[in-house]
Amino acid sequence: MMKYPILKQGATIGVTAPSSGVPAELHHLIHKACMRLESKGYHVICGETVWAQEKARSAPARKRAAEFNKMIQDDEIHLIFPPWGGVLLIEILEYIEFQNMNPKWVLGYSDTSLLLLAITLNTGIATAHGNNLVDVRGETSDETTAKWEEVLNTKVNSSVLQKSSEKFQKEWKFDNPTPHIFHLTESTVWKSVSGSNVTVSGRLLGGCIDVIRHLIGTPYGQVAEFQKKYINNEPVLWFFENCELKTDDLRRTLVQMKLSGWFANSAGILFGRSSANTTVEDYSVEDVYQELFEELGIPIIYDVDCGHLPPQMTFVNGAYAEVVFNNGKGTLLQHFI
Repeated sequence: MMKYPILKQGATIGVTAPSSGVPAELHHLIHKACMRLESKGYHVICGETVWAQEKARSAPARKRAAEFNKMIQDDEIHLIFPPWGGVLLIEILEYIEFQNMNPKWVLGYSDTSLLLLAITLNTGIATAHGNNLVDVRGETSDETTAKWEEVLNTKVNSSVLQKSSEKFQKEWKFDNPTPHIFHLTESTVWKSVSGSNVTVSGRLLGGCIDVIRHLIGTPYGQVAEFQKKYINNEPVLWFFENCELKTDDLRRTLVQMKLSGWFANSAGILFGRSSANTTVEDYSVEDVYQELFEELGIPIIYDVDCGHLPPQMTFVNGAYAEVVFNNGKGTLLQHFI
């Protein structure tokens, strides 16, 4: 059975950097985010890795893993909230003590999603794919981003509903900050290659496809074993977000996932909106989605609220979810069962 942590008011939040840390000139972002969380009644503890960045990572792999292991095993910490993603989190997997993990939330996206998926697949502990720590530093928060607290506060055998956003951010404008961080200027429109009205359900698994693909063929990416051990062989409802892959690389990755068996028992696939889906020789991302739909014969919905064009919903790895897509809008109902 799945194990669902719960985040209560006044909980202690541990901040560690399992991938990239924060250089000195950006420390103010962390201070501001911690201040916002403390104003909500949380207690925040920052590890050493948060404050450093050298050679594309916060610290050597063993040090990053040791700090994470200490926080995940600490009964006084209830949520682990990395500052942001990065590029080399995969280095720490062999040093993570999956067998000694206490059920508690780990929240983030981008490179962090590789750790999230590995935790859920190997322990049956639910993890939360959503905003990073730096995303909560605003004076206010948009409705979609703000849902992370409600999702993480959902009790076992209860449900939580999220709705597609009204607008999303196309580009950052650092010289013109907003009270809620994001510049929400573009109308959100979910799309599908499976029709204008789609309903699909299954157990959520996913993350940033750029990095979670590297779990394939490792001891940490055994999807079929997870299904047998923790969710009674229920089908997976995949969610992916693309950070940097052009369409040819995205296609290769999806084919590899198919050949590895990741899609053998799947209910559908959700793709987050992305600025990275660059067309290659007239081969568009819509072509990629259409071909995958024809090959797998399962619903495919895209441009959902997930990933590097915020805001994004909070997707819980391992939760049973029902997604309803209707004429450009969508809802995500997650059941913690």
